[in-house]
Amino acid sequence: MIRVVLVDDQALFRAGIRMVIDSQADLEVVGEGANGAEALEVVRATRPDVVLMDIRMPVMDGLTATAELLADPDPPRIVMLTTFDLDEAAARAIRQGASGFLLKDADPEFLLAAIRAVHAGSSVIAASATRDLFAHVGDAAPRPVPATFGDLTEREREIFALAARGLSNAEIAAREFLSEATVKTHISRILSKLALRDRVQLVVFAFDHGLA
Repeated sequence: MIRVVLVDDQALFRAGIRMVIDSQADLEVVGEGANGAEALEVVRATRPDVVLMDIRMPVMDGLTATAELLADPDPPRIVMLTTFDLDEAAARAIRQGASGFLLKDADPEFLLAAIRAVHAGSSVIAASATRDLFAHVGDAAPRPVPATFGDLTEREREIFALAARGLSNAEIAAREFLSEATVKTHISRILSKLALRDRVQLVVFAFDHGLA
């Protein structure tokens, strides 16, 4: 069972999302909050797997709450909820360590798939959308490339470049004439060498260091 906490200041929106999530046999809403302060309390009390966090809320916004929760030991995966597909605040949250973002008007099927994907450690959620976001709001001056990037093999750098563009494992496999399993192995090694959690963070790394 994947345990989910909903945080949004609109009670009607939370009720609709709860209904969608609770209709699934493998998903369960274990708590709700109407602002960031309530999010801290309910998440620390219920220890969910995934948190759906609105960005703009009274008392404490989603960015502040996300930063505090991700500083906790063994934090949950956090997905930001936003009404704008090119939201600078969402970009800041992802830099803090959020696992991605979802538009509030996303289809229910996409929402459910995103929760499962994030729980599984995948970045199929908004990898290409994350790239578009950072292309829109990214910093003008890239940071120096860390020495760890030099640890990647030539093949791993090729895979890195394609993943940074938001391509899926299947798309990379087709382009490079590899099996999906081989691509997955390469991605895992790249993430390990660069100390990145998932492919969303890989996209952020690429934009922050002028590699995308």
